[in-house]
Amino acid sequence: MRILIYSYNYYPEPIGIAPLMTELAEGLVKRGHEVRVVTAMPNYPQREIYEAYRGKMFVEEEKNGVQIRRSFVWIRPQPNLLDRVMLDASFVVTSFLPALLGWRPDVILTTSPSLPGCVPAAALGGIFGCPVVLNLQDILPDAAIHVGLIKSKFLIKVFTALEKFSYRTATKISVIADGFVDNLLKKGVKASKMVQIPNWVDVNFIRPMPKEGNAFRETHNLQGKFVVQYSGNIALTQGLETVVKAASKLRHIPDITFVIVGEASGLQRLQQECQDNGADNVLLLPFQPREKLPEMLAAADVGLVVQKKNVISFNMPSKIQVLLASGRALVASVPDNGTAARAIRNSQGGVVVPPEDAEALAAAILELYQNPEQVNSLGYNSRKFAVENYSFDNALNQYESLFNAVVKRNISKPTPNMVRHPLTVAPAYEPVFYTVNDAEIRESKVVTKP
Repeated sequence: MRILIYSYNYYPEPIGIAPLMTELAEGLVKRGHEVRVVTAMPNYPQREIYEAYRGKMFVEEEKNGVQIRRSFVWIRPQPNLLDRVMLDASFVVTSFLPALLGWRPDVILTTSPSLPGCVPAAALGGIFGCPVVLNLQDILPDAAIHVGLIKSKFLIKVFTALEKFSYRTATKISVIADGFVDNLLKKGVKASKMVQIPNWVDVNFIRPMPKEGNAFRETHNLQGKFVVQYSGNIALTQGLETVVKAASKLRHIPDITFVIVGEASGLQRLQQECQDNGADNVLLLPFQPREKLPEMLAAADVGLVVQKKNVISFNMPSKIQVLLASGRALVASVPDNGTAARAIRNSQGGVVVPPEDAEALAAAILELYQNPEQVNSLGYNSRKFAVENYSFDNALNQYESLFNAVVKRNISKPTPNMVRHPLTVAPAYEPVFYTVNDAEIRESKVVTKP
């Protein structure tokens, strides 16, 4: 197949949607598909265009067989609401031409965020006469409204209309958690239009590693410490202030150290929070290079997942899969009825405490500090669950099956006067596994399916 991925975030951005879409695109190429990615100039999480891409309107690249077309976007390091609107609008305008000028795709995969990006993706689907799959990583505008980012009644109406448009025009909607399904059902989206495909993690790259001799621990003088670590975006939905307050309640125990890894602007805000609460047991660090991520995660005894009270069925942190794969115990300060809590309970690899409750978070961490056997048991469960449920191969199989299904359905209902290229029809396949000397070998065989 020829697959167009329309995603605001992509490599070399280190966190969030970018690594996921990069791995998906490159994985599809390795399976013989042609993949073209339309994306913005890299800018996340610093929220400024990376130096190598500044002053350019368009950039065309190729990485690991993927064609990448980038376009300029309006971006500000500390954006206000107008800046955020301009960011989305600029991507809609500047990305359309690079997406249009290229081979005709068999299927388009578009991601949300950015929600306005669904408009050009829908237009391209109509122009090319191909199906559009909408991948929901967050449900907008719910997330923006609940954290107070959007308060204007007019903008709420605009983004709600965009949301309805994106659901209506998508051929299929892939969601990353069952809470998303519940959310969309309440909004009138048919269950038959949705496919649940969890986000994945490369379990060969992110893996358990010993704490002894860990370079991250040695570099930051963490040897012999009980390390409680948060790594990721420091945004409105997290509420990292709860972590700082919990740390201040445990500062009388010198063996416990909190490590928060994030973007510079977020760390500056937390630095003041640490001073205000006397939390001198918190170490604030910038993002580490991706190749050092497994070692950094392995330096922790406990990994943290943090959300605010009102983040329930519209957000599923991708860090959960990563933390589980690292084989560490999790403590989640998240809503009890939210998607994150459900995922962690299912894994049996972590403890869930009420969100924005520093006392409860500190108590859970203290209990694990006093019970190392429980920490080891939770870590074992974490790794086992990640390997069984979040492997990249499983996700790639599901996306391939989804793309094959919508492409075959589109071929069976051709658009009048549609011009098709010779590669439009791809045979469906199913994986066949053979075990030889404990090595798993994958083949593909052509099958006939209704």
